[in-house]
Amino acid sequence: MSIHSPWETKTSRKHGAWETFAHGADMGVRGYGASLSEAFANTAMALTSVVAEPALVRPRVRVEISCVAPDREILLLDWLNQLVSRMSADRLLFSRFEVEVEPERLSAVALGEPIDIARHQPAVEVKGATFTELEVALDPDGRWRAQCVVDV
Repeated sequence: MSIHSPWETKTSRKHGAWETFAHGADMGVRGYGASLSEAFANTAMALTSVVAEPALVRPRVRVEISCVAPDREILLLDWLNQLVSRMSADRLLFSRFEVEVEPERLSAVALGEPIDIARHQPAVEVKGATFTELEVALDPDGRWRAQCVVDV
């Protein structure tokens, strides 16, 4: 059984710089960008889209996040899992991300607001980012791609 957000009409959802894709009972998130920082920010937007329509989330609350990891893939996992942790613990959704990725280090600001069930209509709760389909790569077209599957 695939899990889909209520506003999706297909097994994947594409939005230019980010997309989601079905993966068994879980969902994949993928972001693209001219820079690694932009790809990580767009992967975070894909993460939000698994839960709710990002356009409905107002950037009112500012959350600072930093991560250190031995490589880009683990850095992506740490970044997404910190977002998931803040979403769960503080009952927040995010719609804007300012991300700076350096070798083995990420500094970011996530902007969002507390979940409003009536307005946001959350579809699922993301439990965490996984190693499944984890990849951070520079594609042949010169764009960065960052992706993994999230447990829902």
